[in-house]
Amino acid sequence: MSASIPHPPLPTSPKQRRYWTPPHGSARALLLAEAARSHDGLLVAVTRDTQRASALEDELRIYAGDLPVLHFPDWETLPYDAFSPHPEIVSQRIATLYRLPGVKRGVLVVPVATLMQRIAPRSHITGSGLVVAKGQKFDLATEQRRLEASGYRNVPQVAEPGDFAVRGALIDIFPMGAAEPYRIELFDDEVDSIRSFDPETQRSAQPVEKVELLPAREFPLTDEAAKGFRNALRERFPIDVRRCPLYQDMKEGVTPGGIEYYLPLFFPAKSPPVDARGVAGDPHTGTSTLFDYLADDALFVLGEGAGEASEAFWTQTADRYDQRAHDIERPVLPPAELYLSPEQLREQLNRRLRVEVVAPGHAHAMDAGTQPAPELPLNRKGEEPGTSLRHFLENYPGRVLIAADSAGRREALLETLAGAGLKPEHVDGWQDFLLPLRAGGGREGVAPTGAEAKAPLPNPPLHAGEGVKFAITIAPLEQGFALARPMLTVLTERELFGERVRTERRRRRGAARDPDTIIRDLTELSVGSPIVHVDHGVGRYQGLLSMELGGMEGEFLVIEYAKGDKLYVPVAQLGLVSRYSGTAPELAPLHSLGGDAWERARRKAAEKVRDVAAELLAIYAQREARGGESLSIDRLLVEEFGASFPFEETPDQEQAIDAVLRDLAAPRAMDRVICGDVGFGKTEVALRAAFAAATAGKQVAVLVPTTLLAQQHYRNFADRFADWPVKVDVLSRFKSAKEVNEALKRLADGQIDVIVGTHKLLQSDIKFRKLGLVIVDEEQRFGVRQKEQLKKLRAEVDLLTMTATPIPRTLNMAMSGLRDLSLITTPPAHRMAVRTFISTWDPATIREAFQRELARGGQVYFLHNEVQSIERTVRELEELVPEARIGVAHGQMAERELERVMADFHRQRFNVLVCTTIIETGIDIPTANTIIIDRADRFGLAQLHQLRGRVGRSHHRAYAYLIVPDRKAITADAEKRLEALASLEELGAGFTLATHDLEIRGAGELLGDEQSGQIQEIGFGLYTELLDRAVRALRSGKVPDFDLSSEHETEVELHLPALIPDDYLPDVHTRLTLYKRIASARNDEQLRDLQVEMIDRFGLLPEPTKTLFALSGLKLMATPLGIRKLDFGANGGRITFRDKPEVDPMAIIKLIQSLPRVYKLDGQDKLRITLDLPGASERIRSAQEVLVLLGARRPA
Repeated sequence: MSASIPHPPLPTSPKQRRYWTPPHGSARALLLAEAARSHDGLLVAVTRDTQRASALEDELRIYAGDLPVLHFPDWETLPYDAFSPHPEIVSQRIATLYRLPGVKRGVLVVPVATLMQRIAPRSHITGSGLVVAKGQKFDLATEQRRLEASGYRNVPQVAEPGDFAVRGALIDIFPMGAAEPYRIELFDDEVDSIRSFDPETQRSAQPVEKVELLPAREFPLTDEAAKGFRNALRERFPIDVRRCPLYQDMKEGVTPGGIEYYLPLFFPAKSPPVDARGVAGDPHTGTSTLFDYLADDALFVLGEGAGEASEAFWTQTADRYDQRAHDIERPVLPPAELYLSPEQLREQLNRRLRVEVVAPGHAHAMDAGTQPAPELPLNRKGEEPGTSLRHFLENYPGRVLIAADSAGRREALLETLAGAGLKPEHVDGWQDFLLPLRAGGGREGVAPTGAEAKAPLPNPPLHAGEGVKFAITIAPLEQGFALARPMLTVLTERELFGERVRTERRRRRGAARDPDTIIRDLTELSVGSPIVHVDHGVGRYQGLLSMELGGMEGEFLVIEYAKGDKLYVPVAQLGLVSRYSGTAPELAPLHSLGGDAWERARRKAAEKVRDVAAELLAIYAQREARGGESLSIDRLLVEEFGASFPFEETPDQEQAIDAVLRDLAAPRAMDRVICGDVGFGKTEVALRAAFAAATAGKQVAVLVPTTLLAQQHYRNFADRFADWPVKVDVLSRFKSAKEVNEALKRLADGQIDVIVGTHKLLQSDIKFRKLGLVIVDEEQRFGVRQKEQLKKLRAEVDLLTMTATPIPRTLNMAMSGLRDLSLITTPPAHRMAVRTFISTWDPATIREAFQRELARGGQVYFLHNEVQSIERTVRELEELVPEARIGVAHGQMAERELERVMADFHRQRFNVLVCTTIIETGIDIPTANTIIIDRADRFGLAQLHQLRGRVGRSHHRAYAYLIVPDRKAITADAEKRLEALASLEELGAGFTLATHDLEIRGAGELLGDEQSGQIQEIGFGLYTELLDRAVRALRSGKVPDFDLSSEHETEVELHLPALIPDDYLPDVHTRLTLYKRIASARNDEQLRDLQVEMIDRFGLLPEPTKTLFALSGLKLMATPLGIRKLDFGANGGRITFRDKPEVDPMAIIKLIQSLPRVYKLDGQDKLRITLDLPGASERIRSAQEVLVLLGARRPA
């Protein structure tokens, strides 16, 4: 039972206004939580901006215990923006509005601008919901219309809240306010089952009994509502309906971006109320405000500056209205119809119970009862560590709690405090700290003492000395505070270490992608794209075509060659086709069908590949010959350590961890590249590797490009190793020379297990006792000299490299098997893609970008890569955005100065950083969610991606503006890079972009630069396949076989339709991708997984699709036997062998002898089978039986 903390008095009626002085530090959240506990109703905390609302919500959760904490978030768009808020924000808003009527006691956090919004009436939120339960009647067509009317989007594949997809008797839906989507399976017109599923893998998970579907939008989208909206728009504005995109979109059933700013047109106006004097009231429309959702006993607590913030927001909205008021194509509603004015807001608040937080000098202000926490630096110059804290504890009569940011910080603090002779007791949290001690020791609900012991009070007041005198807990609070009653002080790291840079962790979830498929699949094909057929060369993709051939329906991929010749490739043979990459599409060759140019190009490339492979193998052999050391990995211990990772590993993350552990245990030296986007969990792979190596008795060196990054990694590692006997240290300029020398001595003695540092770790004077693993982060940032030093290390120790965008050379080496590659392409669960815009320099657009970010309390990077003109840019921005606080960072600044600027930016001392590419590898700044890149056309694609990765590290929508000169003034390559970046908004695109870079620049430069010509001629995919074969053949001592033609692959013909019907799967792109995946499957298991996936996603397979899978299965059985063609029809079949088949001649002779009427030889290379095979199952079974008799492996 927690002890109550007194708070200033609360008002008992709306006429009784209360004023509080600002509580110090994180005491604000504590007093709000206590006030909410004692108030009989909901407490509404109003902040002046979005950032303060989010921070307050986080701290409230630490103090609130079981009390519900709700947040009604801002849309995070500017008034009249032409795009809509992110679905996750809308989802949270609708869920909060839906929950509000049922919450009798708790805290609602809302920014003041959001409180001013006119929103949908309660009838829309509570009356538009649907409940789907197992066993209920469910008419698919009717429910589909109802979902669309509720604002749900009909999409091919469900990915975010508000999506739904219908496939046969399956309906996938992601309800608003839900954490995961659901798959509803129908049997006739009844709900047969409901299961949750993973939107990344599309695989079903847990069954549930029912699902509640809240409306997907804050406005209705029924036909009637859309018609009403169009009528209201016509009546309201003198528009030409043919030229008004809003009107046309709504007419065609498309929801236009930014429609939220027309909300009143969806809800018909009410006639204004008339009072007793006959005066008309507020003539506003049928919208509501948040006040309408709250009971009369709701208590509002207005943070300081909320009133001024409402005035500023109103002025900004009026300015934006004035700029757009005369746009005849997109007319806008006046601010008064969308928001309460500051006067109306005050009127509403005057009718409610209200507390205002005001400056201490206010006449009626009541003291909040808090004091600032004392500054007690642990490492003050000129005194022993911890002296000031020890003196404070000796003289302070109350109790002290130290709040550490994380488990790692807690352990580091305990170590530091132990060195100063201080030993705080560990408590589990704030509620635990408040529990008093029994006389006999041990915390209980109450502390009876001697004869005066009484029955426990429900909320006993706490007196100093009753509880733990000095304690430590994990509570990421921003700033400490002290209370007079009860006498206690909370100290955060800010008071003990001065201000520091704090990092945050995020949840990850999702599916794996295979490196090969990213390069070889056909997902990015559009009509006209270059495409390679191994027999006929490079042509242009013309789409998928269904046609009847020999009385059978079939689907074909059409490739056009020179002179308009067309090749129709049956979908079962798509394994012979791959996406062309290696140079820009318009520079790709176009071969003639039947010409010999392709054959010559392939032969020439093959010869070159043989030489390259031999050279690669020589390097590989050196590495193998030197060998490495096999580490004895304690898998159980590593598993136990992994369990402390507070997030769910993604499948590709798990694969990477597993591969690294296998490499460490293997006798040869590891050389692995972990390629994954910023924030996708590469560090966790490094942590597991470091833990495995350290517990196997080896030292680990973690190499990073900058000191700030070293500090961040050190915190991460110390945090995770907090509860384990693994010692972590950092070599940094933030440490004194004495501390560095001491650390080096301990490193040489083997007392440090993991050392983090910059390239200085590679210096020859740094001695390790037993170095076993080197982890390199952001490999592309190290210079040639450091890479040479690393190369020397490669043979002796295990090397793990991490990067978001591998340089082409790294990528090439990984593709050829010289370096092992692990891909992590799955985003964290709540990470949003970065919205990317390409535009010329337009002051209005730039100002809007700044305003959008600063309005939600965020920060902006402005990247200008010319040091000589950076000051001029700062002056221009100061004029353009006078409210911005601007800092500058570039590579010519002194390093300590640069670090100070970056740390200040992180602490939000300024909210705009004008900088050069120096920020490319920096610390995580979750509040920086807009980046503006000046002259973006001058950057490489991988670099642009890396820079864009600086933003979007939180759950807020992030924006990237690529500013370019006039499109005519930029090169074709630059334009292509920008378009590739803008189109790849999805997360996890770093690897794909690096391969794009190979295509745009030409892949070249693997060991020299001679290959680029060959790659351009035959395409990167085919080139790497040839190289892969050559390396494999040379490694096993064979002569490389460069015949990639379809001779290698058995052609299977069953004279049956084999396709994915478009009524089963209408999306051409998805069909094409699945055709390619089926044709390229390497074994029965992959085919089976694909079948499971398709049934799960689209329903039971139709007969033609089953036949398609059977064709692929037969091809997998027949190809290793050296069979050229397998042809089975109604009257039997024929098997055609190649020149040197892998079939035992005796097997064929036995076949013919045992059943001479069925099996006959037809010429030298054919086996004829005479059987009556009317249907699909008979033909497939007979073909399988014959292949097994010839020596094929029986399908599982």
